[in-house]
Amino acid sequence: MVKQPTRIRVEVEGQEVELSNLDKVLYPAAGFTKGEVIHYYTQVGPILLPHLRDRALTRIRYPNGVDGPSFFEKNAPAGTPKWVRLKELPTPGSSQGRETIDFVVCDDLPTLVWVANMAGLELHTPQWRIGRSKEPKPDLMVVDLDPGAPAGLAECAGVAALLRERLAADGIDSYPKTSGKKGMQLCCPIAGSQPAEIVTGYAKVIAEELEKAHPRLITSKMAKNLRPGKVFIDWSQNAAAKTTVAAYSLRAQPTPTVSTPLTWDEVEDGAVRQFTASEVLDRVAEFGDLMAPLLEKGPKVPNSPPAVGPRVGR
Repeated sequence: MVKQPTRIRVEVEGQEVELSNLDKVLYPAAGFTKGEVIHYYTQVGPILLPHLRDRALTRIRYPNGVDGPSFFEKNAPAGTPKWVRLKELPTPGSSQGRETIDFVVCDDLPTLVWVANMAGLELHTPQWRIGRSKEPKPDLMVVDLDPGAPAGLAECAGVAALLRERLAADGIDSYPKTSGKKGMQLCCPIAGSQPAEIVTGYAKVIAEELEKAHPRLITSKMAKNLRPGKVFIDWSQNAAAKTTVAAYSLRAQPTPTVSTPLTWDEVEDGAVRQFTASEVLDRVAEFGDLMAPLLEKGPKVPNSPPAVGPRVGR
């Protein structure tokens, strides 16, 4: 038997990319290899890349698979190819004491394949795009729905429907997706002309309104002892320093689950579950990009008091 080389060079859209250890199993419970991770991201790339474009990319890397140690990586690592787009951005409150970081910006398929080859399984982005203003101004509002056991996805779906109705009253459209873990997120296209503090403040006001109306189902407070049996509406995801897992990103679970866009019919029917990479590719073939409206400019959010929340999050 001829042993396969551990490193190969392939051409991706005219760019040479070095791949390594393609048969290395990154999801042991599913036998899902690095080669399959790269294949998934290559196939979903045309749908995923517009949502990553012009956003500073944080990767969560699992060099030895999802059962091994992992680390968050914001900065460009040593040996980053010269063709990978980098953007130096301020990092206030950095745990490393650095004032700026050279962030990777994943605008094209060669960069996405390069990230996947480094076992960058999870892709997280902020709610704002670079280069539009000196101050981060979100063009996306995200509301994270985190269920506290015994609440689960069914309860998240119910809260998502309530949020959809409330946001629509302010002229804001919302698009649901699974987190790929235990919860859901609603993503809303907004104007990109207001400071993150205003967007965060508005999301907090909405969360508090719904908590008041449905106190047995919803909490807007971060204290974990208040969450059992309820869905925590995490309004803080819109802070400038925070990131959210991107739609179509893999998650580090026993099986290769994906943060999966949903239809509102699925949410309202209670047919919400976590989907795997192969299922997501089938869904893309059937539905196209359910998150495509996020690429269009949305309305401003109503002005609300700036919210006070954690400065840095993941």
